[in-house]
Amino acid sequence: MRLAAAALASASLLALVPSDPPTLPEQMADTGGGSQLITAQAPREGSTSGTLTWWDRRDGHWVKAGSAAARFGAKGLAEGGSRKQGSNTTPTGLYDLPFAFGIKAAPAGTTVRYRRVREESWWCEDNDSRSYNRWTEPRPADCRASESEHLIAYETQYAYALVVGFNYERPVRGRGAGIFLHVHGSGATAGCVSVSGEAMRRVLAWVDPARGPRFAIGTASGGTAITRY
Repeated sequence: MRLAAAALASASLLALVPSDPPTLPEQMADTGGGSQLITAQAPREGSTSGTLTWWDRRDGHWVKAGSAAARFGAKGLAEGGSRKQGSNTTPTGLYDLPFAFGIKAAPAGTTVRYRRVREESWWCEDNDSRSYNRWTEPRPADCRASESEHLIAYETQYAYALVVGFNYERPVRGRGAGIFLHVHGSGATAGCVSVSGEAMRRVLAWVDPARGPRFAIGTASGGTAITRY
């Protein structure tokens, strides 16, 4: 009886020990179904800084693979489905990662499709162009230079970048174009997410297209909480 009582007491004590809290991906409504996830979380909608974390799905759980300080749009974050182009906000939501690009060569170990930026490389952001929200080489006649990004002109930011699939598959005019994960510039972004050059190299070497990577952007709480996505 004493041994049984001791065993019961031990079991009761173990039941009182709190288990590890769920990781951020485990709190999300949807992670896209793959086994890699990048989260970019800001404290609130008006924030211009936060944290980027990349996660691996292992044995039924999400495990942190790395993290870095991140910057967001100069006007904070906005719901991706209602965001307006030119608002300087980072769109919240869950997105795929179509491809990577950079002025510099791809970091060692990169397996995601990587395009080198050349003098004639542009990202068309002209709402009147058939090439809206697309990489173009060269810039087409219907895509105004004043409404687009000449990628090679952003030597620091676009040393390395990942295209975020916001408004990409079926672009909605006026919602926004050219949303990337890229290297820090001098301050907040025009709507992208940025991290240090070292963090970008680590992320590019980690991303594996065969594992269905997704990119989630959101806030810690409220209507744009990352856990909604």
